[in-house]
Amino acid sequence: MPKGGRKGGHKGRVRTYTSPEEIDAQMKAEKERKKQEQEAEEMGGAAQNDTAEEKLPASGSEDSDDENSDRRRAGVEGLIEIENPNRVAQKSKKVTQIELDEPKQLSRREREEIEKQKAKERYMKMHLAGKTDQAKADLARLAIIKKQREDAAKKKEEEKKAKDAAAAAARGINSLSMK
Repeated sequence: MPKGGRKGGHKGRVRTYTSPEEIDAQMKAEKERKKQEQEAEEMGGAAQNDTAEEKLPASGSEDSDDENSDRRRAGVEGLIEIENPNRVAQKSKKVTQIELDEPKQLSRREREEIEKQKAKERYMKMHLAGKTDQAKADLARLAIIKKQREDAAKKKEEEKKAKDAAAAAARGINSLSMK
């Protein structure tokens, strides 16, 4: 037999939905509340803030009484004040309070990454100057290749001259034989 006997389980319960009119009313009330809060902040008076809250319609939830608190409390925390020495409250700083004079503390990974970049830059400078072992090996290899290419060009030029001389000699022989 399924859970819950013959009457069915928890999945067949009737669900209630919020009507569109109720949603519109709630949104209007929320807009009015925000508008009144902004006006109250502009005025700056605590007494005016209290009167603005009294004019608001009740939203029907119990948490609406606790709107002024920074964070919502759930469970026992809302009933009992607990002082936790390990909990650090998050404090937001204003732009004017931020101190730009003190140096930023970098994490170990950030420091290592910066050092790695600086070392790479130093190596590249020395490599371009030809002071590293790899640069010296590259320059030596380039010199060998340059010399081989020069030798190949000279050899090719000599072969071309020899071929031209042979062709000229053949033409000379042909021109003499024709006469």
